[in-house]
Formats: sequence, C-alpha cells, structure tokens
Amino acid sequence: MSSEFRAGFVTFVGRPNVGKSTLTNALVGEKIAITSDKPQTTRKAIRGIAHLNSGQLIIVDTPGLHRPRTLLGERLNDLVASTLGAVDVIGMCFPAGDKIGPGDKFINEQLSSFPKAKCVAIVTKSETVSREELANQLLEVSKLRDWSEIIPVSAIAGSQLDELAQLLVGLMPLSEELYPKETITDESIESRICELIREASLEGVRHELPHSLAVTMDEMKKRENSELTDIHANIFVERDSQKGIVLGKGGSRLKDVGTRARKEIEALIGGPVFLSLRVKIAHEWQRDPKQLGKLGF
Repeated sequence: MSSEFRAGFVTFVGRPNVGKSTLTNALVGEKIAITSDKPQTTRKAIRGIAHLNSGQLIIVDTPGLHRPRTLLGERLNDLVASTLGAVDVIGMCFPAGDKIGPGDKFINEQLSSFPKAKCVAIVTKSETVSREELANQLLEVSKLRDWSEIIPVSAIAGSQLDELAQLLVGLMPLSEELYPKETITDESIESRICELIREASLEGVRHELPHSLAVTMDEMKKRENSELTDIHANIFVERDSQKGIVLGKGGSRLKDVGTRARKEIEALIGGPVFLSLRVKIAHEWQRDPKQLGKLGF
C-alpha cells in the first residue's frame, strides 16, 4: 500500500431530490441507497465504500436536513447532526438547473456548526443544463462560502465522477484501509432488502403516504432442495385509508410493488425469490417512541 494512501468519511447534504443517494451509488459502483423523488426517502446513515488505488472513501448517505414535524423527523435530524460532526468532508449538492433557494441557504448555514469537516460544493445533474447555465450556477454556489473545492458532476451520465472521487480522497487524512477491499457496505442483506421493498412502495404514491411507510422482515430462508429464497416482509402504514392505497384495487398495487421489489432483490442476492408482502397498520408510528423502536428508529 502506498505511503500516501488516504481514507476517511464523506457525507452528502442538500435539499430533497438533489441526487445525494444517486451520487453515493454511482461512486460505490453498486446500488447501496434507495432513490426516490420523495422527501426523506433516506432514513438511516447508510455506509457505502468506494475503493480507489489512492485511497478509500466511506460515503455516509444520510436523511436530508429539514424542519421536523414528527418524532421520526427529530430523530432523523439528530442522526444527520451526529454524522456531520464525525465526517472528514461534507459535500453539499446543488442541482445544476435549480436556483439557490431558502432551503439551500438554511443547510449552508448549518454547515458552520461542523468546523471539523472540509466543505465541498458539488453541482449535480450537470447533464440537464447548457454550459452557460452550468457556469452561472457554479458562480452562484461559490458566493455561499469559501469552499475547499467546487465541482460539477453528473451521476446519470457518469461525468466527472472519477475526478470527484480523487478530489474527495485528496481531502482525507493519511490512513490505512478502514474496510477490506471486498466490502462495499456495512448494511445487512436483510436491511437492504427492506429498503428495496420500501423503494418499490414509494413509486407513484403521493401526499403524506411516503412518510408513513416502513418495512420490516419476518423471515428470509432458502427453500429446501431449491434455488428459491423465501422472503416474508411487512409494509407498515399509519391509517386504514393508507392501507387501501398501498393494496390498490383488488390488491393490484401491492402486486406491482412485489414485482418491482422482487426484480431488485433477485439482482442483489443473485438468485430467484418468492416474495410475500403483508400490509399492516401501526397507528401514528412516526410520533410513538415505542413503535419507532420496533420499526428500527
């Protein structure tokens, strides 16, 4: 290992839907974090590990900073604050095509509370705008603070990802490897499967429902004398009306969720899956400390 090898922790922050989880997955090279256009899709600090010749990036994908309305929201904000206080680099993401607004300024102000971390500005979704628009956005972002670096990227087009990875590694402390080369996440398979089911459940829902969805697993085991893996999981909602939305007419929507999730799960575990999903009600779980604990928060 080179004497110049560096390793450390980076987290991406920004308003909802700025591309934080997509960027995490692109840098790791595998789907670690689920993605959705719904706010607060990410609910845990998920670690993905990017291995480079010059170093190792441990990318901590966190929930977005927001003004909380529930106990769950408060706990997510506490999780973000504890993560930001411990990382080496914070990358703040700004979509290339969106004007800088109050949400961006609010998060930028919060960064001053974490002086240990170096701050990098990442202008995401660069493929969506012209060169001139991109140059203007980079200029506007540069006015917010004295960033260690500013870089435009496109996770979808794969543009500037290698440059971003090298830039981030260069800001890390000199260190031995923190994870073995074959490790790309410290998330369990069961946890990743529950997240894939939640991602499929988020597709096409609206209003308050995304916040009310939680997924747990009852059982996962290989069927005897078969390649098939049986998975039994639960989708929790907070009210009867939400259960109807998740099920759909005659159970049609739940069937679609199962089909979408099973495809992703089979890609993850590398074999065929029998997926059984049940929809259950945990009344007002986002506000109930006991139920939050049961659901893993």
